[in-house]
Amino acid sequence: MMCFKAAVPRVGSLRRVLSMGLPTVWGAVAITYKLTCPLAQQDGLGARVATSAVFFAVGTGLIIHVRRTLLRELRQARQVAGAAQSVLLRPLPPRIDGLTVAAAQLSADRGATIGGDLYEAVDTEHGVRVVMGDVRGHGLAAIGTAAAVLGSFREAVHDEPELGGVLRRLDRALARHLRERAERDGTAAEDFVTVLMLELGRDGELRALNCGHPWPYLLSGSVVEPLSCADPMPPLGPFPLPADLSGLQCGHLLPGETLILHTDGAEDARDALGRFFSLPGALQGAAGVAPQAVLGQVFTALLNHTGSTPKDDVALLVLRNDRQPQPPKGARGTARPATKHPQPTTHL
Repeated sequence: MMCFKAAVPRVGSLRRVLSMGLPTVWGAVAITYKLTCPLAQQDGLGARVATSAVFFAVGTGLIIHVRRTLLRELRQARQVAGAAQSVLLRPLPPRIDGLTVAAAQLSADRGATIGGDLYEAVDTEHGVRVVMGDVRGHGLAAIGTAAAVLGSFREAVHDEPELGGVLRRLDRALARHLRERAERDGTAAEDFVTVLMLELGRDGELRALNCGHPWPYLLSGSVVEPLSCADPMPPLGPFPLPADLSGLQCGHLLPGETLILHTDGAEDARDALGRFFSLPGALQGAAGVAPQAVLGQVFTALLNHTGSTPKDDVALLVLRNDRQPQPPKGARGTARPATKHPQPTTHL
């Protein structure tokens, strides 16, 4: 049995042999024709036409063969990228504990399906916990770093009772990943990751920890405003975390209100004249719109603004509170009074 398996070539090896053998055969045929065929030795017009036709046919065959080989490799690369995306940025459930959720990512690398942005939302006994992050750089080179951060988040959100404990776990996982990569490659790993983590309680209370990431936008009726204007902490990687990681209280996400988390690629996108994309402007009129439709609205406006050529990866996560309204309990933090008549919601 062992000898039989060794004697049977694998499919990948057979394809590689054929990909190298066919061009060699065609080249050998052309050279043999030129050296041995009597017609190829003649100088007449007819002989030259025949010789040119033979070499044209061989050249055309080589071009077609190379094209098919490249297309096959491209399809395989896209399949691998799609498989990696399904593991790294796995599809979020449409509803999480009464919240309607939608998320998508647009890679700046043409032909790539994943980039350096990361997101996740998980229902835990401590509340719904959400992360949005952005790894330095984009494309396939950022997959390992994003995977290390996301893998740590998916485990820590269930184990750590406090949001600060989750962030410390992410910081240690990133440091370990960068150290191992530096030892393996023999170069200093200087990547960093911006991270925004939110915790949404059963009553809609919001707590946040922000390490160098853009604040999300809150959509309440026709009003679009940042969730907070507080200065974020430094990104994960270059600097140690502060001792106090109690988190920032951001009031409550009331029924019918929507949060739009995003990476900096959205607001850094420019048009041909150098003007920045206005994410709040793209969100105008999105009150009551389903999160999936909000994604389509924003991405369409972004691609129109940039001429379908964004320079950086863009990730969006839209989260709408579709829970049943609770009796008023006062104000949203110190920002404004609680809404007594929340906007009607549209369920998916």
